[in-house]
Amino acid sequence: MSPSTLPLFPLSTVLFPGGVLPLRVFETRYMDMVRRAMKDKSPFGVVLIRAGKEVGAPAVPESVGCSARITGWDMSEPGILNISTFGERRFRVEGTSRAADGLLVGVVSWLDEPAAQPVPKELAECVNLLKRVIQDVDGDAGDDPGAQRFAQPHRLDDAGWVAQRLIEILPVPNQAKQKLLELGDPKSQLEIVHTFLKQRKVVG
Repeated sequence: MSPSTLPLFPLSTVLFPGGVLPLRVFETRYMDMVRRAMKDKSPFGVVLIRAGKEVGAPAVPESVGCSARITGWDMSEPGILNISTFGERRFRVEGTSRAADGLLVGVVSWLDEPAAQPVPKELAECVNLLKRVIQDVDGDAGDDPGAQRFAQPHRLDDAGWVAQRLIEILPVPNQAKQKLLELGDPKSQLEIVHTFLKQRKVVG
């Protein structure tokens, strides 16, 4: 597959395919990027910052990120745009350039996403834990997608989906989450999560 051009949003967070990420946008370059994305119904890329900061001088991103699709927005305060995004596909940054407004633009190649894999029986505790978390977090959200922390459908029989939703909420450094994003192996991701939870006696 030939490389694509994708506007990049370097952040202090890691987005996974199937994940929900709310963002507050106020810098002009990103406001313009979001407007174009909504107008063209096109994605932008979320990449973890390797060096630098979210605001101000250009940040250096990690080489693997995830495309984000805007699913909702509002402007409750002047000059601040609140958007809801949904993670779609992983990509590798092959090169970058700067637009006139300072926006980072990446030349990216899309990474193959693994096929859905069933949750092994020995890791089923992770599914039960995630079920409880979803009920606690989204139990009062009803059918409003904008109020849900976990996007539907809940693919609780998919090892990758379960692993990535748990990774998103675990109290681990972003660099560890980045490594798991790059790993791209659902069963290995879930095994690592299970080990982490077992060491902390969250699961038996």
